[in-house]
Amino acid sequence: MTMIAANLHQVRSRIVTACAAADRDPAGVQLLAVSKTFPAEAVREAVAAGQTAFGENYVQEGVAKIEALADLRAQLVWHCIGPLQSNKTRVVAEHFDWVHSIDRLKIAERLSQQRPDGLPPLQVCLQVNVDGGANKSGVSVDEALALAQAVASLPRLRLRGLMAIPEPAPDFDAQRTLFLRAAAVFEEIRAAGIALDTLSLGMSADLEAAVAAGSTLVRVGTAIFGQR
Repeated sequence: MTMIAANLHQVRSRIVTACAAADRDPAGVQLLAVSKTFPAEAVREAVAAGQTAFGENYVQEGVAKIEALADLRAQLVWHCIGPLQSNKTRVVAEHFDWVHSIDRLKIAERLSQQRPDGLPPLQVCLQVNVDGGANKSGVSVDEALALAQAVASLPRLRLRGLMAIPEPAPDFDAQRTLFLRAAAVFEEIRAAGIALDTLSLGMSADLEAAVAAGSTLVRVGTAIFGQR
């Protein structure tokens, strides 16, 4: 077994254990392998170990990897999870399957306009700033519902849920408290009649707390591919 395969096995075991502790079905938590800064060969190794969903933070690097792994394209799902600037929306709309980091309507509108007709709708999440950091990306908690309503009406996009990246917290309880803020916004939007199904919370260091708070997708890089 390769190192990446062994790491994937360990991370999946952590998810199963976390779900048991939270009385949740492990089938309800998807693992997104964050492959940023790692070469296409590392992704190919992870695919051989059964992983099919991959996240990239940097648009150009992600597109280069998607193209390098074109022979696997039909079986892979590529998520753009990093901050997205207006000048990068077209290439994202043309190459990725998901975008997690929509925090303003302008970006969503550009993705909608630039998504090629021949592709299925782009699956999108809103990034929510749950701890109020002035320098953090994400729509504020108070403005999330209005943005969700606007994005949900756009053609060629399908609003799936929310993503959050809180500041690191010192322990499980503090981590879970921050994630529960995102879960509360998620439920508020669903109560308003928008059918969300994806809560993208948790990374290598805090996935257990994210699962406890209701995450349906954890974004794990270091614990799979190693230190950057």
